Order: sequence, then structure tokens, then C-alpha cells
Amino acid sequence: MAGVRSLLILLLIFQSSCWGFRSPLSVFKRFKETTRSFSNECLGTTRPVTPIDSSDFALDIRMPGVTPKQSDTYFCMSMRLPTDEEAFVIDFRPRASMDTVHHMLLFGCNMPSSTGSYWFCDEGTCADKANILYAWARNAPPTRLPKGVGFRVGGEAGSKYFVLQVHYGDISAFRDNHKDCSGVSLHLTRLPQPLIAGMYLLMSVDTVIPAGEKVVNSDISCHYKKYPMHVFAYRVHTHHLGQVVSGYRVRNGQWTLIGRQSPQLPQAFYPVEHPVDVSFGDILAARCVFTGEGRTEATHIGGTSSDEMCNLYIMYYMEAMHAVSFMTCTQNVAPDMFRNIPPEANIPIPVKSDMVMMHGHHKETENKDKTSLLQQPKQEEVLEQGDFYSLLSKLLGERDDVVHVHKYNPTEKAESESDLVAEIANVVQKKDLGRSDARESSEHEERSNAILVRDRIHKFHRLESTLRPAESRVFSLQQPLPGEGTWESEHTGDFHVEEALDWPGVYLLPGQVSGVALDPKNNLVIFHRGDHVWDENSFDSMFVYQQRGLGPIEEDTILVIDPNNAAVIQSSGKNLFYLPHGLSIDKDGNYWVTDVALHQVFKLDPNSKEGPLLILGRSMQPGSDRNHFCQPTDVAVEPNTGTIYVSDGYCNSRIVQFSPSGNFITQWGEESSGINPKPGQFSVPHSLALVPHLGQLCVADRENGRIQCFQTDTKEFVREIKHASFGRNVFAISYVPGLLFAVNGKPYFGNQEPVQGFVMNFSNGEIIDIFKPVRKHFDMPHDIAASADGTVYVGDAHTNTVWKFTSTEKMEHRSVKKAGIEVQEIKGKGSGGLNLGNFFANRQGYSRKGFDRLSTEGSDQEKDEDDGSESEEEYSAPLPAPTPSSS
Repeated sequence: MAGVRSLLILLLIFQSSCWGFRSPLSVFKRFKETTRSFSNECLGTTRPVTPIDSSDFALDIRMPGVTPKQSDTYFCMSMRLPTDEEAFVIDFRPRASMDTVHHMLLFGCNMPSSTGSYWFCDEGTCADKANILYAWARNAPPTRLPKGVGFRVGGEAGSKYFVLQVHYGDISAFRDNHKDCSGVSLHLTRLPQPLIAGMYLLMSVDTVIPAGEKVVNSDISCHYKKYPMHVFAYRVHTHHLGQVVSGYRVRNGQWTLIGRQSPQLPQAFYPVEHPVDVSFGDILAARCVFTGEGRTEATHIGGTSSDEMCNLYIMYYMEAMHAVSFMTCTQNVAPDMFRNIPPEANIPIPVKSDMVMMHGHHKETENKDKTSLLQQPKQEEVLEQGDFYSLLSKLLGERDDVVHVHKYNPTEKAESESDLVAEIANVVQKKDLGRSDARESSEHEERSNAILVRDRIHKFHRLESTLRPAESRVFSLQQPLPGEGTWESEHTGDFHVEEALDWPGVYLLPGQVSGVALDPKNNLVIFHRGDHVWDENSFDSMFVYQQRGLGPIEEDTILVIDPNNAAVIQSSGKNLFYLPHGLSIDKDGNYWVTDVALHQVFKLDPNSKEGPLLILGRSMQPGSDRNHFCQPTDVAVEPNTGTIYVSDGYCNSRIVQFSPSGNFITQWGEESSGINPKPGQFSVPHSLALVPHLGQLCVADRENGRIQCFQTDTKEFVREIKHASFGRNVFAISYVPGLLFAVNGKPYFGNQEPVQGFVMNFSNGEIIDIFKPVRKHFDMPHDIAASADGTVYVGDAHTNTVWKFTSTEKMEHRSVKKAGIEVQEIKGKGSGGLNLGNFFANRQGYSRKGFDRLSTEGSDQEKDEDDGSESEEEYSAPLPAPTPSSS
């Protein structure tokens, strides 16, 4: 019978010249791939493709008759677009009921995570970058796109596959073991659409709702730096505690409403009352109003019924030639602006009882579960690597343990198996998910709300199981032994660093900034990632890069910037790199860069187009011997001898030394063990700074929150610089005669240290100044470069921003006599801009077994990016464990 049906379909395709596909045979083959053997209970779903007229066709994307066996099951299925040509989705029609389905998400991508007829979504949704095309929940009405607007698919740039994710929240409706064929029907056209639709997500990742607090506001805002977009629909989402969600465009101080709705109403895409255009320079802002009344403990952002979410989806269209399909915002770049938010944003919307979304369990079970929650300590389970966009769907949505009223009137529901908390921004590149304190300064938010931050990269790409208890950071500074010291220039008097507010470079907005350095002419050089991100799909468990099919970054990744007016003087690095990381410049002006995907180090002549002068490591081959690296982070080149030092890196814990010609000399260092790492032990050696006249190499031991310095000739440990104000991370360092500059990372749970920059007297390690930007804020300050005149540049991997700071110093320079030898102070850059960028990726996602069949930006976004998104950094370091551990 199936053969007869296929033959009829083939004849239909051949007879209909209006389809105009490039190859009828390829269409038939592809159509066979998407045709499924449906259950008898899913009649009417056996023909996924239906011609409408000479240019249009319908695509029915349905689950192939599934029966979930446990609550909170996430099933995914894929369908390939039945044409190689470009097409446009111009209408969506949901085929689901809240009696069985909690929510659905439809993604577009080029390769699904599985080739099966359906699969558990904790295997991921897409193997490559995914775009959210559609979201449905709770009997929402169909989404109508304006005339002339469509989501672009197929062709050279559009998605080749659709991936449907269906969340079956409570499975009481399946007590009769019936088969479910929920899904969505699409109306597509091959006629070019002048306007392309996309999705912009504003999402909080750091909100804390204190127990019993009557009103708590969660604010999100981002600068819009793209071509104009036109908003035509919006959708809000929170869990139990959300009262109202409002979105605005802010232009020249004027607030224009995009949409305002109660998240307790059916979470549909609602049309905007009045068309809203958003242009370059505008700010997109959202506020979620929560109440903590009735809670006995603080509530954080996360995926379970005891957590909360604050999400605003904006559906928009742009002119086809400038269209961006997906963008995200997970920050609050203008917190002071919310003092002037329209009063309506603070007023809850009354909801009739018969329209309220029913969260939680049946009353009897609900009370039981609440008691259970209070009695059992909250523990984190192991997070396994999952699909970032899969995680986005949860954070976006809808993992709130909603129980619907349906014919079985269920009386119980299994409690969530795990508690997911998430931070996108960092939108993801190696898992940067977790509760985060996004307010790095006390003037914006009290430090008592500091929450869990899961920082960066674990060598097995998974987070450890439980939270590390807060520990005090005590200043320790090991000085050289008597008689073993050397001369060092000391600084006395006042020294202060402030942002250069007239420098326009803060608005450059390249890709994620992984490195900054200064060339011999004192020009700023930026190393960035263009449109590439490091997310959970980038590497397998053996650290082999999985996205080679994307090809190298097609834009110039190295920008030379005028330090005065921020004009781009020169650019290079096109089609060379996959995941840029570190940047350093030697005394001759050569660039030294690392690529964590290639696992290589490159020496480049900035004035040559003949290719690299030197390559260390094997392309795409991670390893730990003398010929291989594993995600190397930074390079430093000794100005007098040309000796090369490489910090290696995320999977190895060592410093490797090479001759100027690239011959291996030696290596030192080992992985940290215990909560008190020994000298010479590393947990992600992330940044290097040479102190040439002292013969020392200093290492930012990132996850150990310290700086270690070694003798370059003997490799002997000299001293450790560690301050409580560093927190648990030191990301990057830079040295100029007498001074050491550093930037830290976001605080962990129980810590209150803000994200900031430090100026230290190198002679004694004491902090003499702390600095932050005025415009925007540090979110992931990833690299720092300082010059002898006191100018400092900081590159941020989350905000894609570079700041310039200048000194207002009034100091004396004097020689210090140690070991009986007088050494003259060296003028100019002590290390030739030896500090390297190290890129940590933000737009990440983890799936948690038993909790996620899941998904979430990005990144990238985030990361997405942002694909417009605020992304996240490279993968996180291990989640701290309660027992002694080296995170």
C-alpha cells in the first residue's frame, strides 16, 4: 500500500509543472525521506507536502504517532525542506491541544541532531546553528504574518531542515496509550518576499526574587545596532510569580510601548497595537514584575516550577537585503534609564480566574511537593553537554511544570528531576549557564543577591555535580627570598585610571572580542570572532572541533584601530581562523594568535598576504605532547631572545616553551588538585605577561583566581599574587614597567566581588587602583592591554566592546635596589603588548538528563549571538564541588 501511495505522489509531482523543482528525482527521494509511517490514530497526516497553487505549498510537520511514558518528555523530529530552492514561510497553523501538549517550538537549521523519525531532545535539536521560527503554548491562536513578510528557508543561506520540539508536560492524558501527532502546518511560497521575518528575544538570566518581597522588578535592555526592524507581534513568558511583562523601544529618552501582557494568560504571539520600528541607536527594553509573596526562599532564574523566567519574544520583519533571523538580549546596559519607565509597566494586569494559567500540581500533590521542596536540600545534578538552542527553548520557555486541566483531571505530577539554572551571555560559548550576579556594582543592586555563576570550561565538557561552598579569599603574596630579588621600578603617589569618555571605539561592535594588544606604533589591535561562536556543539568529548563544515571565518578577524579616533586603519585574518582566542604582538610587530578549534598557534606578518610565518600544533588535532596543543589560550614572546611561551590551555594545564624557530624546548605545570592549589599547578592558564628585565613570566591562573610568576630561565616559581577582590577568576593580565594590570570574572555564589579592572604595584603586588567603565559595563572582560603612558584597553567577549582607559597618575618613578644590583627602568612597553586575548565563549547550552529534553541563545545566542545575541564565552570551568576540588 505504501508503494502505491508513493507512486501516486510521484505522478502528482510529475504532472504538476508548477512545482518547478530543480530535480523531480531528488524531490521524490527527499519526499520519501520525510514521509512517515503514521499510526492509524493520526489519519490525515500521511501527506506532509500538499501543493496549493503554482508557487505555494503546505508542509505538515507532525510527531509520527508517539506516546510519552513520563512527564516532562521532550520529543524532537525533523523534516527536510522538499526543495533546494529558496522558499518563504508565510503562515503557521498549530495542530495541538493543551490537553496533551505543553508547548511546541519550531527551529530551522541545516542538519538535525538525529536522523531518526523522532528522538529525545536531550540529544539536541540541531547539529549546527538553529533559528527559532515559531513558538506555541496553551491553545494559542495561529500566528499571522503581515502580507509580504516571510521566514526565509532553503536556497544558499536558508535552513534546509525544520526541527519540531514538543514538550509533553503532564502525561495523564496518555493513560489510554494513544498515539500523538501534534505539530504545526506551514504555508510556504517560492515567490520572493520583500520583507524577512525574525525573532528577537529579551531574557533575564540573573533575576533574584527574595522570599516574601511584594514587588520585584527584572529589567533587560540592549542597544540596537542593526538595520531597521519593524515589530508586529510579541509574546511574554514567566512562571508562577510573574505579574506583568512589558516591552519598549526607547529613543531619545522617549518610551514607546511594544507590548504589555500578563504572563498568566495564554502565551500566544499577540499583535502590537501600533506598528513599532526600531533603528540603529535605539534601546530595546523590557521589565518583568514579580512577587515573592508566598515563597519561603529566594527564587532564581531557572527551568523548574520553583524557579522563574523573564522572557519577551519580539517578532519583527526587516528588508530582505539586511535581514537577521534571530537576535537576543540578556543584559541591562542602561539600568538608570528604568527610573523613567512608564508607570503602566509596574501595574499588574487583572486576569479572570477562568483564564489563568494553572501552574503547579493538583492541590493535594502541590502541598506535598512544597513540603518536599522545603525538607530536601537543593542539589545540582550533573549537567551533560546538550544543544544550546534546545536549552534556549526551556529558558524561553516553558519548563515551568504546568499541569493542564483535561479530561483525566490528574491528581499528581512527578517532581522535576533536576534544577536547571541558566545564564546566557557569555549566549552563548562553552557553557556559561548558571545563576549569575549581573550587577557588578553595588550602586545598581545589593550584593546580598549574589547567585550561582557557573564559570567556564571543563576539560570533559560537563559541570560537576554540586555547588562549591563560599570560601573567603585571603590575600597572599609570596615574595622572593632574601638575596634572590632583582631591581624593579616602583610607583608611589596617586595613580588612577578612568574611561576615556570621548573615545568612540566603544561603539565599534565587532564580533566577540577575544584579544587586544598594542603594536609598536601604539595602535590598538583587536582579535575577534566575526559570526562564529563557541557553543556546546563546537567540540566533542575529545575536544575535536565538530563544525568544520561552517568553514573559516569569512571576514577580517584582526583589526588595527587608531588609538585616538578609533578608525580602522588596517584589517586582516580573513578565511584563516575558526575560533580565535589569543593575540600578542612581538617587538617587531608580528602578530601571535591562537585558535582553539584548530589547536594551533600562528605567527603572522601584518603587512604580508603570503600566509603565516610560523605554525605550531597540528590542525584540528588536540593533544598534549610536544607537537600538539589542546585549546591553547595565549602566547608571549621574549623581546630579547625571541623565545616563545604558549599557555595550553583549556584541556592541558601547562606552559610550553619553544625556540624562535618553533622547536620544542620544555614545558612545565600540572592540573590543580584540591582547594589549595600548589605553585605550578594550573586550572586554565588563560593569559601571559612577560617581565623581561626581571626574567619572569606571569600567568593568569584563571580558575584558581590568582597570578603566578616564574623565572623564565629556571622555570622556578617566584611568587603568587592573590587578592580577595579578585573573586575566583583572573582572566587576563598585562605588564608595563612597575605595574601589573588585570581583569577578573563574574562572582560565584556567596561571593560579592564585582567585575572590574585592577592596577597593582608589581614590586609588592598591592592593588593601587580599581577601575570600571562608565559607558556600558563589564560583563565578560576577557583581555587587557596596557601601554607605558598609562593607557589601558579592555576587550569584553560578552558585550563585543573595547574600552579605552587613561591614567591620571601623579607618581614618581624610582629604581629599587635588590640583590645589590641597580637596574635602570626600561622605557616604553615592557613586553611589546605581550598580553593576549583569551576567548571564553558565552551562548551555551546544557541539557540535563531527566530535566531537559531541552533547549535554549543561542548564542550565542549566543550566544548566539546574537546572531544578534548577547553571547557567552567558551565552555565553563567545572562547577565547584562541595568536597575539595580544583575547579
